[in-house]
Amino acid sequence: MSAALRIGLIGLDTSHAVAFTEILNGRAALANGARVTCAFPGGAKDWPISWSRIEGFTAKIKEFGVEVLADLDAVAKKSDLIFITEVDGRMHRDFFEKVARRRKPVFIDKPFATSSQDAERMLALAGQAGIPLMSCSSLRYAEAFAKALADDAKGAIVGVDVFGPMSLEAAAPGLFWYGVHGIEMVVRAMGAGCGAIQATNREDGEVYTMQWKDGHLATYRGLRKAHSDFGAVIHREKGFQFVDVASGTKPYYASLLEAILKTLPAGRSDVPPAEMLETVRIMEAGNKARLTPGAAVTV
Repeated sequence: MSAALRIGLIGLDTSHAVAFTEILNGRAALANGARVTCAFPGGAKDWPISWSRIEGFTAKIKEFGVEVLADLDAVAKKSDLIFITEVDGRMHRDFFEKVARRRKPVFIDKPFATSSQDAERMLALAGQAGIPLMSCSSLRYAEAFAKALADDAKGAIVGVDVFGPMSLEAAAPGLFWYGVHGIEMVVRAMGAGCGAIQATNREDGEVYTMQWKDGHLATYRGLRKAHSDFGAVIHREKGFQFVDVASGTKPYYASLLEAILKTLPAGRSDVPPAEMLETVRIMEAGNKARLTPGAAVTV
C-alpha cells in the first residue's frame, strides 16, 4: 500500500465522515500514511437529518485540509480509495454505480443498502468490474466483541443474543437506521445462512428471533425506552461469553479503518460478500416481520 494513499469521501451528512477524517488526518493518525484528501457533500433533500447536517460537517472536515468538490466523479478520480459515507442508504447503489467506472476500491458505510435488490446489484457490478467492495457497521470491529469471537476456548458458537438502541427514522425504516448495528453483530457471530425471522414489536422496543438453516438461533433486542448500550451474550458449546461492547480501549472507527486499509487497497474485502448481503436480507425480512408480529418471514 502506498504511503500516499488518498481517500475520497462521498456524503458529508453523517458524523462518521468527521470521525474517519479526524482519525486519518488528525494528530493521532493511523500509522499508514492514508489521508482523506477530498470529499463530495451528497445528501438527501427529502430527509432533514441528512441535508440539515451537511454544512456543519463540511466545515469540520475542511479544518483537516480536505478539499470539498462539487462533483462526485471528481472525488472518485482524485482518490485511490473511495468511502461512500452518505447517511441515506437509499442512495448507495446510485453513488456506487457512478464511481464504479473508475474501478477503484470502495467502502460503503452502513447500511450497505436498503433493499436486497440494490445489494445484489452492487455486489454483481463489483464482481464484474473487479472492484474490491466492503460494507459494514463499525460494531463488527468493536474490540471487546472481536476478542470474544476469537476466543473459542469454550467451543464453537451455537447462538448469540445481541442488544442495543433502536431509534426509528422514516427514511431508513425499521432495522435500517439503528438496528443495523445489532444485526451486523449477529451476522458477524453467526455467519450467513439465516432461514427465517420473527418479530415482537412494542413501543418501548422490539425483539427479533432468527433461525439459521442449521437450526441455531440468534436474537436481537432493539431498545427505545431503556439504556443506549450495545452488548451481546455469545453462546458456545461449553459455556457463554458476555460482551460489553463499550469495554474496549480502541475506538470502533479506528478498528474499522484498520481493517479497511489492510484489505481494500490489496484488492479484497475484510467482510465476506455473503455476509454483506445477509445483513441486508435479514433487515429486509425483519421489517416485514415487524408488520406481522409472531409470524415467521423467510430470509
